Amino acid sequence: MREDEFKMERAGLVKIGDEVTISEGKLPFSYYYTIEPAVAMSGNYEFRDRIKSEKGIVKSIRETESGYFLTVEFEE
Repeated sequence: MREDEFKMERAGLVKIGDEVTISEGKLPFSYYYTIEPAVAMSGNYEFRDRIKSEKGIVKSIRETESGYFLTVEFEE
């Protein structure tokens, strides 16, 4: 199992226990992930740290002053 964090700008787009689908984007030297349809985004990952799964389960949602942070668990 692997857990990764995604930032969501608005509350209520997903809830704990939801299965989410991610898509991968490529930058010149790194990769990033988006929970579809444009619900939340990850930080940047180096090639060796890429997420191999396309689906995950939302395990927690944390609210901060700068937005909502989702912890998503992937089977890897």
